[in-house]
Amino acid sequence: MNDIGYAHGVLKRLFAAIVILTLGGCSWFSWLPWVDDDTTEDATEPAKLQPFDAEVDVSVQWKRQVGDGLGKKYIRLMPGVVADRIIAADGYGLLVAYDRFTGKPVWQQQFDAVEHSGFSIAGLLDRKDPAFVSGGVGIGAGMVLVGTTHGEVIALDVADGSERWRSRVGTEVGAAPTAGAGKVFVQTIDDRVSALDADSGDLVWTYDSQMPLLTLRGTSAPVFDQGVLYTGFANGKVVALRGENGEPIWEQRVMLPEGRSELDRIVDVDARVLLDGGSMYALAYQGRVAAISRREGRPMWEQELSGHLDMAQGYGQVYVVDADDTISAIDKSNGEINWQQEAFARRKLSAPLAFSNYVVAGDDEGYLHVLAQRDGRLVGRRKLGGKGVRTQTVIADDMLYTLTNSGTLTALKVALN
Repeated sequence: MNDIGYAHGVLKRLFAAIVILTLGGCSWFSWLPWVDDDTTEDATEPAKLQPFDAEVDVSVQWKRQVGDGLGKKYIRLMPGVVADRIIAADGYGLLVAYDRFTGKPVWQQQFDAVEHSGFSIAGLLDRKDPAFVSGGVGIGAGMVLVGTTHGEVIALDVADGSERWRSRVGTEVGAAPTAGAGKVFVQTIDDRVSALDADSGDLVWTYDSQMPLLTLRGTSAPVFDQGVLYTGFANGKVVALRGENGEPIWEQRVMLPEGRSELDRIVDVDARVLLDGGSMYALAYQGRVAAISRREGRPMWEQELSGHLDMAQGYGQVYVVDADDTISAIDKSNGEINWQQEAFARRKLSAPLAFSNYVVAGDDEGYLHVLAQRDGRLVGRRKLGGKGVRTQTVIADDMLYTLTNSGTLTALKVALN
């Protein structure tokens, strides 16, 4: 690619990043080198947290610091769990594996260092925050998988963190890679899906989707199951691809772009699709949640909601955090909204996690909120700090793990009072 093409691509990604940050609140502009943090407070403050009668206790089992945190580019790096380990990354190339029961470090690997080079448009963008790990943490085939803003996928051995291979897939990796059937699947922000050989990292096949002029920053994370890869794209469609060769099985539109401006026409399916038996659930920004038949790609129901965060499921419901930070519980059978929790307006919630009887989500002030799956009432809360929580909480057995924006990995348990 020539210098003009490269500059054009960087400017396009910069503009797209500004769009989503504008939609989420002015304070997210703070990572830009020409914006002063002290003058970018939200015009509308986050909703104040109201007192409630706590029904559960959220207790800290252990906590550890993972490098320098996630940076200011709205990077979300969800930790990965494998066997007795939890593996977490910061935005600057550090990966650490811990014993997930005790928090004892098992191995640590700095797989790349932050690059500092001469003047460039990309360098101007990164001057204030050179974070470059943009996709991860994926686990599969005995490997830890991460992607970078440089368009690389790095595979490390889950046993000791040693590098197995790295492969260039073009442009920025927008979500965690996934593995299955001897391949690693990765999606980049230009709406290309690449399948790599899990042993060597060699390219096996690619699938390209037509990309709109303006999109949200990030992509859906591909989901592999029973030989089929499912994922969403910025044009508002979801597709099912044969894992073996990338051949499309079906595609279905979740939302049709509408409106006169490019902003109005953003309909990205950035949330990871949810699979449940013969059904799949997908969410489009400025669009809707849709239930789709996995076999034919046929829509079964739709519910008007706008969001870009991963969803959760439990109690026969799909849980969605929408663009207004409302948590909605949608009935899987008919798409009706069973309940909504509107207490977190403008608090910039993380993607929800459903487990046991509860739904949990973090917020931009570092609180972890616990809701009842049955009716959405608030039953617990824990202050974690760490400059907020934008990464989805993960669970293994009965332990929750959260990674704050500043890089604090915390193991927690939720128990009735």
